[in-house]
Amino acid sequence: MTKHDAASVPDRLREAGGLLEGVARDIARETGVPEAHVWGVGSFYHLLSRPDAKIRVCTGLSCLMGGAQGVLDACKDAGMPVEEASCLAGCDVPPAVLRDRRTLPHVSVEDVQRAEGDWQRLDAAAAPGTTEWTGTVGPESASDGQLAIDLCAGAAPLGQAFARAVELGPERIIEEIAAAGLQGRGGAGFPAHIKWNGVAGQAETERYFVLNADEGEPGTFKDRECMLRRPDLVLEGMAIAAYAVGAKDCYLYLRGEFEIPWGIVERMIKEIDESGVFGDIRFHMHEGNGAYICGEETALLEALEGKRGMPRHKPPYPVSEGLWRKPTLIHNVETIACVPGIVQRGGEWFKGLGRSEAGTKLYCVSGHVAKPGTYELPLGATLDELVEVAGGYIGTLKAFSPGGASSGFLPAEMRDKPLDFKTLSGLGSMLGSAGVVVLNDTVDLRWAAAQQLRFFEAESCGQCAPCRIGTRYLRESVERHARGASVDGTLEHAADVAWQMNEGSICGLGQAAPLPLTSALKYFPEDFPEGA
Repeated sequence: MTKHDAASVPDRLREAGGLLEGVARDIARETGVPEAHVWGVGSFYHLLSRPDAKIRVCTGLSCLMGGAQGVLDACKDAGMPVEEASCLAGCDVPPAVLRDRRTLPHVSVEDVQRAEGDWQRLDAAAAPGTTEWTGTVGPESASDGQLAIDLCAGAAPLGQAFARAVELGPERIIEEIAAAGLQGRGGAGFPAHIKWNGVAGQAETERYFVLNADEGEPGTFKDRECMLRRPDLVLEGMAIAAYAVGAKDCYLYLRGEFEIPWGIVERMIKEIDESGVFGDIRFHMHEGNGAYICGEETALLEALEGKRGMPRHKPPYPVSEGLWRKPTLIHNVETIACVPGIVQRGGEWFKGLGRSEAGTKLYCVSGHVAKPGTYELPLGATLDELVEVAGGYIGTLKAFSPGGASSGFLPAEMRDKPLDFKTLSGLGSMLGSAGVVVLNDTVDLRWAAAQQLRFFEAESCGQCAPCRIGTRYLRESVERHARGASVDGTLEHAADVAWQMNEGSICGLGQAAPLPLTSALKYFPEDFPEGA
């Protein structure tokens, strides 16, 4: 058995229709991979483990506020093969529904009823198969009238930035990335140039670049838009990064629900291969199979290698031991899409586009706003500024999540705080992937916290006990409190459990999972009446 035999297991399972009876045995016989390993991989991923579920209704917070429960109930009443899905990166087009692997926007109860119980007919309800199925993308400019990415712009001549990168050479490229102050846009905000230097300085010459396009944070859909509208920037940024760190092979890991983005990126890679514009840089596309945890960089590496997507213990870090234990540079889609502009215009240009921190930022906004969508603003814009370009609030603002489910909730009084990495960290929250979810005063924060906890419980990989047990314990505690099934003290252990999860979890999922509850308890105690 070679590493490539193991890496092929998810693809073979997908081609076979999922973990059907006898499939694990057949794949094991064909590849030499142990049947237990094949079964373990298939049972880990949602889209492989439950092949009979042909319809998946998103029950993320934004979709629930947009009517997802009614759509889910209608599908069940119609006898469709349906189940809940944690998040489909369609928070701006709620309720989002997955039919097979195509995401349908704005599916209504009436759409389900018109399908008359035939799950295949839901395609007629939405998703015409073009980029226009997506939500609003705002052409909002930075303070000096320039943008780092500009999703509304047409593609620039492919290869210009790469040619400039070759003129600069690897060392100068990394110097410009450092001067730009580029931080990872996937959640952690880690300085990009430190990663680049880390890979470039390795003695091992076989190196890889990996694109993390497994966008699954509830409230986040910016990477989807980058791939749909600016695949040129994404692929050119990858080529530049690979050149700078001495990698030849670039791996793209797209979440399995991104059928339309996959097709667009695949076509551009074909164009690149035919033109030879990036020299000997090679692109390899891999499709995810439904697991939020694979957004964590080491879990993603495990998935690429054909394993269950469970985070690795660190150190070692991917810069020294990444894909197949070789030095690997991993970046989020938005992060890498910033690179061509930095190379062409210089690091100081990019840095000057920001307000409180460097560059512009793609902010996603959903929930109770008039025009949910993706908007590019200076990094450090406030909630009010973001919502102004998104058409304004619907109702009276009560709370908001500044960075998806992992960031918890902040009260309306903090609407004027800069939405940046440092400020939000100081408030006990995080910018994360900038998935801003707006909640008006019709929302009970106890209910909202419970929905976020349900997400984390469903998506915990189960590897470490603090996360596996803690997510369930907190969710059950909130639900018992809501039912009034327990006397005083239902939530008295929440802070202790949150501390244990933060200190003992292997990755960020378990560390961030308690934040929706602990923040709601802190800022909205009136929504947690004892005995109610």
